[in-house]
Amino acid sequence: MKILVRWCVNALALLAVAFLYSGVNVDGIFAALAAALVLGLVNAIIRPILILLTLPVTLLTMGLFIFVINALLFWLVAEVVKGFTVSGFTAALVGSLMYSVITLLVNWLISDNPKRPAA
Repeated sequence: MKILVRWCVNALALLAVAFLYSGVNVDGIFAALAAALVLGLVNAIIRPILILLTLPVTLLTMGLFIFVINALLFWLVAEVVKGFTVSGFTAALVGSLMYSVITLLVNWLISDNPKRPAA
């Protein structure tokens, strides 16, 4: 059940990114759900391999190359999923940063972690 909630939250985050930033376009909720699923799979399978392979460059840039990896994977998902488009590398970079921040905040708010400060 928890994984379905996170999947829906990630899809809504993609819709929010498309609403807030014109370089990212999502045609509808089904495209957002598909893109969120593929993005989750890509981040779970391909991202660790890329981070390991580019470790020297990542260390040389003090970790900033991970932003490039995230943008490229975001762009890759946009190329694979129909109905989810990114207008270029800069849009992929901005979109992946916005997507990461939105999902981080929303997942933190809905988590059942007792260490969350009381409001």
